[in-house]
Amino acid sequence: MDGNVKLVMFDFDGTLVDSQWAIVAAMEQAFLGVGLQAPEAEPVRRVVGLRLETAVADLLPEDATEQVAEVAEGYRRAFTDLRRQPDFHEPLFPGVREVLDLLDRPEVILGIATGKNRRGLVHSLERHGLRERFAVLKTADDGPGKPHPEILERAMAELGVEPRDTAMIGDTTFDMRMARSAGARALGVAWGYHEVEELSAAGAHCVVETVEAIPPALDFGSPG
Repeated sequence: MDGNVKLVMFDFDGTLVDSQWAIVAAMEQAFLGVGLQAPEAEPVRRVVGLRLETAVADLLPEDATEQVAEVAEGYRRAFTDLRRQPDFHEPLFPGVREVLDLLDRPEVILGIATGKNRRGLVHSLERHGLRERFAVLKTADDGPGKPHPEILERAMAELGVEPRDTAMIGDTTFDMRMARSAGARALGVAWGYHEVEELSAAGAHCVVETVEAIPPALDFGSPG
């Protein structure tokens, strides 16, 4: 990176934290709570990153689409209950804290763009002692969900950073499509919930295999 101010936006679930256990368990409880068969784990992982209501709508059978709001509310309750359990499991991916340390420099601004709501995101960040690492948080409360570019565009506008000086790092095609639509660099990660080939097809400028590979991949060349 050169000396200009750069904005590095991270996705959260599947990129910084491995939250699939809790997400799958909460979705299962939400479906069972309204008398529906719980979805399998793989379809649930496929919709991680979308706004909750959008994710639920994608998972519901066609004859139950009117239950989106009810299932979404059940998911929120279930996730809150799970978070209170002593065995709640939402670990950072190995190496994340060290990479955030490497990116902690005056010319770099760190942020998050996620499909979670703000309350849930802040709770998770505080749990890991990471809240102060991020200057901007954009969540499902701030606009249309991924892959719509609005939350990323808002972050850039608020901080006065140009798209060419912005990178979006994420594990799903939703992240890649959002970044490309906003004119930012799209950096995929291989350890999350969508396959590398899918990330590339969705417009990833590159896909890194390890957390440690993120800093050197942030060369901020022309997004193209």
